[in-house]
Amino acid sequence: MARIRKDAEQQPKHQVSMVFDLNKCLGCQTCTIACKRLWTRDEGMEYMWWATVNTQPGRGTPRDYEKMGGGFDSEDVPRAGHLPTRGEFGDAWKFNYDEVFYGGKGSKVHLKPEGDTTWGPNWDEDQGGGEYPNSYFFYLPRICNHCTHPACLDACPRAAIEKREEDGIVLINEDRCRGYRFCMEACPYKKIYFNQARKVAQKCIFCFPRVDKEVAPACARMCPGRVRFAGYLDDPEGPIYKLVKDWKVAIPLHPEYGTEPNVYYVPPIAPPRLDKDGNVDESSPRIPTAYLEHLFGPAVHGSLEILQREMDKTRGGGKSELMDLLISRRWLDMFHNLDRDPATLEWTAKT
Repeated sequence: MARIRKDAEQQPKHQVSMVFDLNKCLGCQTCTIACKRLWTRDEGMEYMWWATVNTQPGRGTPRDYEKMGGGFDSEDVPRAGHLPTRGEFGDAWKFNYDEVFYGGKGSKVHLKPEGDTTWGPNWDEDQGGGEYPNSYFFYLPRICNHCTHPACLDACPRAAIEKREEDGIVLINEDRCRGYRFCMEACPYKKIYFNQARKVAQKCIFCFPRVDKEVAPACARMCPGRVRFAGYLDDPEGPIYKLVKDWKVAIPLHPEYGTEPNVYYVPPIAPPRLDKDGNVDESSPRIPTAYLEHLFGPAVHGSLEILQREMDKTRGGGKSELMDLLISRRWLDMFHNLDRDPATLEWTAKT
């Protein structure tokens, strides 16, 4: 991995982005299924989940991805991290549907996975951390970050990965890809998959056919919890700009990886801890701040302070532009200039 990134070549005219409000995520997986049904139904994509929602604290997907390395070193050269295996991602399980539904044993047997069932994308769902009565968990949605400085792009010797000039979406040119998988090693978030059937790398495309028509990505538009803001980071009138640039409450995941991701998170605020007598301890947060700093870096402290300040303001009867923005009473405002109704468009069928 000797290629050095060239910033001038990677600066798009605009940059698409998302903000996930972790205080509203239900862990319902509607986003993952919306993406799955739209983009990863072909041969070789059975185990792929371009949009994932994992429980934190947890090992994530692929398993222990935070320990797999990648990103950039101090010289801005992409680092070769661990190449995740299909087993670490978690293969697509098969279940004994025929036996239960068609074998005449419905009252004697139950549904169960077949084959190797030692790991899956949500193996540790809802386990979390801490001890009763102060146990805790929250959900962390993830997609490809469409980074400003994508390590995958610089690591590819085939120049098969490009960042779109018009909106900064990072795409893999499957006609150029030869399946070397250096991109998978270099991506510190491990959000690139390998299609064994086609021998190419594949990943989230930020629903660019929809974005081209001013329609929000499927994962964002289908979210029932109003968790996902989608739009352009450089649009001062849009919610992304306001949350990231103005209010500075939306921050990236693992900024220390050096790729400058364009997916941001509003960190979770949990109820306070209880002391040994069951009394509320307002001075001690349920979710350890040290853990949130591990995920989001030192900027999480300022984000939490701003959120708490604005929440206290509204509880006192005041008005808060930030709280109104995060509550998202008008759903389509979350997408601003990507708010077009896909039902009004004439789509070209896939051939």
